[in-house]
Amino acid sequence: MSSSTYLRSSAVVALTVGTAVSGLVLYAAYFDHKRRSDPEFRKQLKRQAKNQERAAKEQAEVEEQSRRRMIKAAVALAKEEGFPRADPDEMEKYFMEEIQKGEIMSKDGRDPIEPALCFYKALKVYPRTTDLIDIYNKTVPKHILDVLALMIAEDSDLSLSNEDLLRDPAPGTD
Repeated sequence: MSSSTYLRSSAVVALTVGTAVSGLVLYAAYFDHKRRSDPEFRKQLKRQAKNQERAAKEQAEVEEQSRRRMIKAAVALAKEEGFPRADPDEMEKYFMEEIQKGEIMSKDGRDPIEPALCFYKALKVYPRTTDLIDIYNKTVPKHILDVLALMIAEDSDLSLSNEDLLRDPAPGTD
């Protein structure tokens, strides 16, 4: 009797699964037929797709504005903290520490703002900024270099053109 009960329960399960699959196939066929034959339904689908695209674009803009605010705040905080200016040994030590931190962070795959801020701080104490920018172009990943360019643009004390930052990095540095 137990084997008969087992057969009945497996038949019920198979029937249930078959019904569910049949329902999904029928719904897919209905949807496809509706999509092909009903112009109003096609218009509605296009509107939905456009609305989703618009929402995604707006979200991307909001994220970019938020990112720019974070960059601006990071630069303001760094300027507020100050940079060593008097003692050349202190400046060199600060420069090396910031470069080292930036390199480590850029390899960790973190948010690009943190390593870019380290490179920005090192740039602020380096005497020949354009030479350092050339080095950055060859060694720093592009996504971090892009953030660094925004940081430099936020700092009115640094007189660099964006062309210095937007040159193609050396092959293999991405």
